[in-house]
Amino acid sequence: MPSLSGKTALVTGGNSGIGRAAALHLAALGAKVVLSGRDTTRGEKAVNEITEAGGAGTFVAEDLSDESSARRLARASLELGEGHVDILVNNAGIFPFGPTDAATEADFDSVYAVNVKVPFFLVAELAPRMAERGDGAIINVTTPLAEFGVPHLALYGSSKAALVLLTKSWAAEYGPRGVRVNAVSPGPTRTEGTAILGDALDAAAAQAPAGRPGTPEEIAQAVAYLATASWVHGAILPVDGGRTAV
Repeated sequence: MPSLSGKTALVTGGNSGIGRAAALHLAALGAKVVLSGRDTTRGEKAVNEITEAGGAGTFVAEDLSDESSARRLARASLELGEGHVDILVNNAGIFPFGPTDAATEADFDSVYAVNVKVPFFLVAELAPRMAERGDGAIINVTTPLAEFGVPHLALYGSSKAALVLLTKSWAAEYGPRGVRVNAVSPGPTRTEGTAILGDALDAAAAQAPAGRPGTPEEIAQAVAYLATASWVHGAILPVDGGRTAV
């Protein structure tokens, strides 16, 4: 895989799970990584792992919930990257489970704020700067649940479906100026966040040819691929153990 030496990568939700694994992987390829998250202790632990492995990483504590927090993080990352962010990984997200009639307006607003609004304004802040340089990569983390209906997951699935469409729209908008916008779509993956699903995660994963949940490191490999693939635009890459095949 090509070296990312000299590149700066911003990974939201980079202090745990898929985001942490992606940050470690990108740093191992030579990128200077800016990780964002709410938990400073976990964030600093992830940065320590990066530096102990010989990489460069910085943690920025940010409660991503609106336009101002997204733009604030983007500008902090630009400063840390000495004026440029070359790779953006929109990984931060929340995934509520529950019936539609139990959801409140506050629930709706919080899910769409984190899963849609924040990526939108991070891209609004960073993609034009990438385009000015004629190069950049944006990787959105979505889900197969954006493609089909599942009971009690209407709110989460619809927010990620919006991100799928944004991925394609941004690819059309910024691709002609050198910015590659794609998404990775992980299947059932064992992380801190999915631990509450217990055996249900294994049951969902058993339906795919691989027959087991994925690991954050396996998703991170796909993120790194999309960060370096020079002729891939607007793709939604399934990393789901083969679930799309059956």
